Amino acid sequence: MRVFITGGTGLVGSAVVAELLGNGHTVLALARSDASAAAASSAGAEPVRGSLADLDVLRKYATGADGVIHLAFSNDFSSPEALARAIAEETAAQEALGDALADSDRPFVTVSGTPLVPGRPSTEADPTSTDGPVGGRGQAVIGVLDLASRGVRSSAVRLPRTVHSNGNGGFAGLLTHIARQTGVVGYPGDGNQRWPAVHALDAAVLFRLALEQAPAGTAWHAVADDGDRVRDVAEVIGRRLSLPVQQMPAEAFGPIGPIFASDQPATSSHTRQALGWEPEGPSLLIDLENLQP
Repeated sequence: MRVFITGGTGLVGSAVVAELLGNGHTVLALARSDASAAAASSAGAEPVRGSLADLDVLRKYATGADGVIHLAFSNDFSSPEALARAIAEETAAQEALGDALADSDRPFVTVSGTPLVPGRPSTEADPTSTDGPVGGRGQAVIGVLDLASRGVRSSAVRLPRTVHSNGNGGFAGLLTHIARQTGVVGYPGDGNQRWPAVHALDAAVLFRLALEQAPAGTAWHAVADDGDRVRDVAEVIGRRLSLPVQQMPAEAFGPIGPIFASDQPATSSHTRQALGWEPEGPSLLIDLENLQP
């Protein structure tokens, strides 16, 4: 396939590009800077200059592609207003991509998050979350899945709270980033809440499988670790960085503090059975041993 991808030079995106190229696909990667264009080209993809705000560019390259994978997001969690702007930009971009693919039966794989279900691990059958600070992203994902009724083979790969590689990425990566700035590895709540995780290379395989196989309107879980205790994650980070570990209020983590403090395990049994996905990478706690002081 000739695949158009947004976010193709990020932690997850670069792994997806390599996975696609390694399995015979051609990749066109949206690049919003010279550095991103150079990284895409170096990886073997054809760079497409533009950003999520360039809706005409998105429509043009989605129209000419055999399939689309959407991964880009500004990841600006500095304030509720910044997060709202990022969600609005992403929503408009996904609508433009969906319009370009309508009535084509071509695949459109978008990125989502595993939902939070009180009292048990979430499964692929649980509805996409539309509540909380990033609820707008969930609403946009539902819009993509609804494209199944417009002749698009749309699907969503739900990523866990930490997608990691060499100790970096996801919620664990944010804890590390905050710790390097403050000199303390903080965690919200009592630390017993669980975060699911997956290695970036394993997540990339699932994006390819969804592109190639997923029926229209379906959601899949890229979950390798059902749920690591946040305190355990913080303790590994503290040991690797030689920093103290302590409880902190959820408010200290900004707009996504309530998500940080939530117990949110997830499973991927259906995904493994239906798509033949089997994660092989190291667990989060093992991968965090790669953190450099």
